[in-house]
Amino acid sequence: MSTTVRAQKAPDTRGPIRKLLTSFGFQILAALVLGIAAGLIGRQLGATADNPNGLSATLDTIGSSYVTLLRAAVVPLIFTAIVASISNLRRVQNAARLAGQTLLWFAITAFIAVTIGIVLGLVIQPGARAGEGLTPGEPYTVGTWWNFLLGLIPQNFLGLSVSTSPGVADGTFSSSVNFNILQVIVVAVAVGIAALKAGKKAEPFLAFTESLLKVIQRVLWWIIRIAPLGTFGLIGAAVIKYGWEKLAALGWFAIAIYTGLALVLFVVYPILVKTHGLSIKQYFSGVWPAVQLAFVSRSSIGTLPLTERVTERNLGVPRSYASFAVPFGATTKMDGCAAIYPAIAAIFVAQFFGIELNFVQYLLIVLVSVVGSAATAGTTGAVVMLTLTLSTLGLPLEGVGLLLAIDPILDMGRTAVNVAGQALVPTIVAKREGILDEALYNAPREGLPFADDDADDETDAAASAPAPEPAGTR
Repeated sequence: MSTTVRAQKAPDTRGPIRKLLTSFGFQILAALVLGIAAGLIGRQLGATADNPNGLSATLDTIGSSYVTLLRAAVVPLIFTAIVASISNLRRVQNAARLAGQTLLWFAITAFIAVTIGIVLGLVIQPGARAGEGLTPGEPYTVGTWWNFLLGLIPQNFLGLSVSTSPGVADGTFSSSVNFNILQVIVVAVAVGIAALKAGKKAEPFLAFTESLLKVIQRVLWWIIRIAPLGTFGLIGAAVIKYGWEKLAALGWFAIAIYTGLALVLFVVYPILVKTHGLSIKQYFSGVWPAVQLAFVSRSSIGTLPLTERVTERNLGVPRSYASFAVPFGATTKMDGCAAIYPAIAAIFVAQFFGIELNFVQYLLIVLVSVVGSAATAGTTGAVVMLTLTLSTLGLPLEGVGLLLAIDPILDMGRTAVNVAGQALVPTIVAKREGILDEALYNAPREGLPFADDDADDETDAAASAPAPEPAGTR
């Protein structure tokens, strides 16, 4: 496998105060604190989900606008990233072995995560401790294995659909455009494999796709740079909308979920890192920018460019492999949404309705979590995965409605764990295969964020250019 020479970062001449203020992590944390404060002020002024005021409306607009920006880039990003990642396999030695190892470690970590979820569900008993006043409700979307398989069949090239609904107040009709992310993935995988099979004739198309991916990623960098502003709006709006009352009713469920997420992120992942002879401190310092953005955006796909960047530049995974493994993981590697959450939530629903689960049903929870991760497909929320699990176990789907009230609060932690795992597995596989740049992994995390974008691109172009032929060889 060829290695890429990275551009040297310019020395950081900022003072300590300026360095702190320009730190992406500090900006995110500051936005979290300010957002919570603004949300509490809004609640003190009487704002609620049903009775908004000017402050709550402003916070909601800021937060929803940021999420809209991320969603706008999802379809082109997924399509180009998957096509480019599959095409990049032609440049990787032992590509089939690397892909197999990646899938294997996805399954291993998912199995560990879902086992932790089952144990916590049985020990904490969140369904038996549910607060008063909870009433079952209908889920707004239902996942079944049959619908999942049918959903893989593309309706059109990009899986787009248009839905029209009448307005309740004035009777006017409004239309919205949606996309089925699974269909986008299927189309992208088919196009990527076809391009590989086409050989040299597909090189111009692959070059265009990789260039388009670069452009889309650059636009996403601009969106990521304003993440602190989006954080401020999202957290402030969440505090006003959900408050602490609904958390109190589902307090033990939330405790079980976040305990499981913390065990995976701060115990299981560090053990895997240490087992492979790597520094735990360097792993967390390298992956943390992506984890922070995932916590706020609640989207593995929206965080994908940053996840790929930290996996390559901070954790030392070769770009030729990372450009395959990270996009692949962003659509299938969901330890939070597809393992911990559905396991605990399914046990919660069973306990709430007084249903005893048998050993076979617990095995089914494990099977669904390990095999069905693609049902979440990197988008915000895991309701489809939960309904898929409940329908497989034969549990009442009305139980999903019990948990929807605090789903966004839980989804932040779930997505953060998802992204941490999406960077961890390529690092582990690269280490096991002897292709990890350990000097880069252990390097200090210094330099201005995004300052070396252009230099890095120029260096990569120079590194990939063919060497000049010696004189007289023609």
